[in-house]
Amino acid sequence: MEIKNKLSFGLMRLPVRTKLTPNLVDQRAVNEMADWFLKEGFRHFDTSVVYHGGSSETAFRDAVAKRYPREAFTITDKMPMFMIKTKAMLEPMFQKELRRCGVEYFDYYWLHALNQKTFATCERIGAFEWLAQKQKEGKIIHTGFSFHDSAEVLDEILTRHPEVEYVQLQINYLDWEDEKVQSRLCYETAMKHGKRVMVMEPIKGGALANVPPEAKAILEKEDATLSPAVWALRFCASLDGVDFVLSGMSDLQQLKENTAAFQTMEPLTEAQKEMLQRVAQIIRSGIAIPCTACRYCVDACPKGIAIPDYFVAYNEYGNSKKKALATFETYAAQNGKPHACIKCHACENHCPQNLPIAALMTKVKERFEA
Repeated sequence: MEIKNKLSFGLMRLPVRTKLTPNLVDQRAVNEMADWFLKEGFRHFDTSVVYHGGSSETAFRDAVAKRYPREAFTITDKMPMFMIKTKAMLEPMFQKELRRCGVEYFDYYWLHALNQKTFATCERIGAFEWLAQKQKEGKIIHTGFSFHDSAEVLDEILTRHPEVEYVQLQINYLDWEDEKVQSRLCYETAMKHGKRVMVMEPIKGGALANVPPEAKAILEKEDATLSPAVWALRFCASLDGVDFVLSGMSDLQQLKENTAAFQTMEPLTEAQKEMLQRVAQIIRSGIAIPCTACRYCVDACPKGIAIPDYFVAYNEYGNSKKKALATFETYAAQNGKPHACIKCHACENHCPQNLPIAALMTKVKERFEA
């Protein structure tokens, strides 16, 4: 696949009606973005039942499935294994996703967010066997799983289940050598097993779009015409074995920038790869909490705490105390405050980054509520 065809529209961070209503998607804006994406020759969309509280799937249905012929697009959806406890829960969830997306089959379908714990659940209930059966029925064209754990666990899964075709991995130049995320090691493991790769979080939840001035200066010296976000996407698209790079685009301007960039994108040189690792060191030193704002934690919180939004405020504090306080107050006015955290750790069971959220929430409380 040519690099220019690798852009995928990730439906995780869609435009919403207001900042305080993350599950109320702005359907008109999504329609406009989908129209532009398809007009520019791109075809692939990625969704999940947990994105925007389920509104991601219905937004896709109304923007794409209802308005375009089936051959005009491809779609990935996922079985949320962190929500599944028994084999009997698989089929109803799958049928629900088909209805909500408005399709009769999925081009790509994953077991979602596998790690050592959820893989054990998959094995116990026969999730991989169920996945293979749906492929035989023609309800799934390509099978795979998304993954958040060590390369060692990934190797175990692929050794036990060589039948899956794809692995969706968190890959970006900031996490490439990270000891916890292990982007490079996981990518190399997938390649060792001969699997195709879908890339998620190429911009690390926006962290690689808004880089520190020192990092931005290095990127601009190399090529002032490329934004930091495009550099991040280019890093992932340059990797062999990668079919799609998901970008969670939140407005038409971002989408236009990304589609234009992919039309003329060239693979990175070795010197540029080394440059990005220098940039990564600068960025890493300035991130207090490496949250990607996936919001998996929010639905799990019994106190309704705006966890990722408070982490944004915490990270902003070093650059602009005034901006950080304004961000905190905006979300605190409508959501549970940090001091309401009962340290039940339910959020941590859903966090792909394995963040110690309860302990971090104590730091947020001390900074903003002391």
